[in-house]
Amino acid sequence: MYSFAFNLWDIGLWLAISSIILLVTSELLAPYYGRIKMVIDVKRLRIIAIGSGLAFLVIAAVRISTVIG
Repeated sequence: MYSFAFNLWDIGLWLAISSIILLVTSELLAPYYGRIKMVIDVKRLRIIAIGSGLAFLVIAAVRISTVIG
């Protein structure tokens, strides 16, 4: 059977791209752009985006420490 070869770095890149997309989306849905009547909770979206960005930074730190060590 076929299997996908994902490693930690691939997941980190996915998290980084997702974080950027979520942050841009949360900024475009901000109330000062005129989109006040949205169902999406912007504060929760920003928290998730920052959390995925921090997860990427942890994965990048692990990657750098393995390269150095």
